[in-house]
Amino acid sequence: MIRTVGAFGLAAGATRAVYAGLRRRRDERWERKNHAGRTVDLYAGPATAVGAVLGALPAGAGRRERAAAAVAGLVAGACGAYDDVNGDHRRGFRAHLGALREGEVTSGAVKLFGIGAAGLVAGALLKERPVDRVLAGVVIAGTAHLVNLVDVRPGRAVLTVLAVGVPGLARGRLAAAPMGAAAAVAADDLGERTMLGDAGAHALGAVLGTAIAAAAGRAGLAAHAAGLVAVAAYGDTVSRLAGSPG
Repeated sequence: MIRTVGAFGLAAGATRAVYAGLRRRRDERWERKNHAGRTVDLYAGPATAVGAVLGALPAGAGRRERAAAAVAGLVAGACGAYDDVNGDHRRGFRAHLGALREGEVTSGAVKLFGIGAAGLVAGALLKERPVDRVLAGVVIAGTAHLVNLVDVRPGRAVLTVLAVGVPGLARGRLAAAPMGAAAAVAADDLGERTMLGDAGAHALGAVLGTAIAAAAGRAGLAAHAAGLVAVAAYGDTVSRLAGSPG
């Protein structure tokens, strides 16, 4: 319990420190119009990515689990940050894969392959058998995608991370890291002063997915992977439901 609270506190403290530091230096590349047309910053994204990874260091059950969380969180955050700064209007796997077939590497393709590869590397660190490694990779990348899909209104993504993370605390400490990072920016996100962007949503989801995969056996991995593949297949519907009022 002490290490769980410590991981939560470290993640939250690191997130707040990075967020405060970034806010002192304004950069228009890290500003966006939100759903209501208000200008908000995206600094919660890199802040939560750093916080979640740092919080995972004392939370991981072993060296391989800590390494898996670091790889997944840092790569997902970096790919998301690239899309935040260089992204375009195209959405969905089909649009980005179509552009790739024509020789154009979009920011969405960078996310798709970068986060997918990071998920597989993290899965290989967590599990011994090839099937389990692949399933763990799908869970990690799929959870990163899920959190990004619901990040369409203030607070949706951070509340999703908190809600999904709570059951995981019964089986391990690692979920405390993304939960602490998410909690640290929840008030600012809900108050429409900042947003996670792709960097924060993907990083939080990737570390949360690592926690889920680390604690699951093959049946659990298969069930989670199947559900996340279904979420990806109906991504537009998931985002629309997440963006509905109430």
